[in-house]
Amino acid sequence: MSLKLSDKKLAVLGAGKLGGILLRTYLKKGLFVSSRVTATVRHPERATALAKELGVAVTTDNRQAVKRADIILLSVKPQTIAEVLREIALHIDAQSLLVSVAASVPTSYVEQQLAAAGASSQVAVVRAMPNTPAAVGSGMTAICGGTHAGSEHLEIARSMFDAVGRTVVLDEKHMDAVTGLSASGPAFAYIILESLAEGGVKVGLPRDVATLLAAQTMKGSASVVLETGDHPALLKDAVTTPAGCTIDGILELEEGKLRVTLIKAVVKATSRAGELLFEK
Repeated sequence: MSLKLSDKKLAVLGAGKLGGILLRTYLKKGLFVSSRVTATVRHPERATALAKELGVAVTTDNRQAVKRADIILLSVKPQTIAEVLREIALHIDAQSLLVSVAASVPTSYVEQQLAAAGASSQVAVVRAMPNTPAAVGSGMTAICGGTHAGSEHLEIARSMFDAVGRTVVLDEKHMDAVTGLSASGPAFAYIILESLAEGGVKVGLPRDVATLLAAQTMKGSASVVLETGDHPALLKDAVTTPAGCTIDGILELEEGKLRVTLIKAVVKATSRAGELLFEK
């Protein structure tokens, strides 16, 4: 890794589910040093427990956490992000990098809220959309830079999310689509996996065996796509022999409109992603 992030001071605002996943991975891999990490949670008892578990400073005070922080990882709900930004605006160093994983929140919104609350107008903001497989190092994250984020800021953010899987840099106009596809996608994949396993049970397999077969088959199929770069349709055709059993199964999928249903699920989730910021 070209960047030495262990020299940086990290503040994780909102060390809940996603923030906790990222923080645990950073500490486990030595990406950041525990003595230079501060995290925040809502409740004092949670702060005490998390500090004991991870060996880092944990507080309920966002202002305290961001003081002299080099990198601020903002992992809060979209509905509360304005409040948090107002809290920390005057306590952010102009040299700090703010990395937001708040779903559906544009970098321009973050910049505007900070500026309105009196922060430096030059705060570098990077928006990121990871997904939950980051918990096992198989995450997929898209990142984009705000007005004042340069290539060096994107490189830092990329290093942070490469630690939990794969990372791609995109134009911000695509971020809601990323939310609809790769952030919501694991839930869609779990439904498919569960259904395959149920099919295995239906034809006589023990449930644990059916689940193992379904999960490893999905994992293996995805790995082939990633490692070969071949189009999924080409790989599907390689499995589908003439007059074989696979083509009969595919016919059932087509009659059940699985393909169009999945497409519509991504479209709907993308549309919904654009609404989250404005809900109370």
